[in-house]
Parts: sequence; structure tokens; C-alpha cells
Amino acid sequence: MVPLSWYLLLAAALFSIGLYGILARRNLVMILMSLELLLNAVNINLIAFSRYLEEGQIVGRVFALFVYVVAAAETALGLAIMIAVWRTHQTVAVDEIDALKG
Repeated sequence: MVPLSWYLLLAAALFSIGLYGILARRNLVMILMSLELLLNAVNINLIAFSRYLEEGQIVGRVFALFVYVVAAAETALGLAIMIAVWRTHQTVAVDEIDALKG
């Protein structure tokens, strides 16, 4: 059986990589991918705590399912915003976009 601390270390590493990606990258696609890493780290924590703290309960898994739904909605909305930005500014670099105005 894998100890809980290993799951937490994996989630912390994923969260750190995602946070670095959001803060350091200037490409909108990379920022969205980094946000997905953050959400996956949260899911790992939810599932790990559900498994180790509440044997037989599905509360953590239900919350993880909600996180997946939010991630899917975030992806769809992020891609729609990215397409709108590309049509108006011809770039997806965050530094070059002043505002979402035409």
C-alpha cells in the first residue's frame, strides 16, 4: 500500500509546476495547461484523503468529479476566449494583449 505522504508529495510537485507555468509563461495555451495541472493536483489530494481518511465513503470521489466538470468548463471557456483573442489581435501571447477590445 502506498503511503499518503507519497500522494501528497506528487500533488505538491504537480501544483508547483502548474503554479510556475501560470506565473512564468506568456502563452495563453501554456497557461491553460498549467491550470489543468493545478486542478489535477487538487484531484489527487481529494482522492488520496478520501481513500485514507474515510474508508468506504465516496465523498472525495464526488468532489473530484465536480473538479473534472469545472475543468471541462474551464477548458471550453478558455478555448473560446483564446479564439476570440486570436481573431482580434492575431496573437495568443498574454504580454501583447492590452484588453479584450477591438
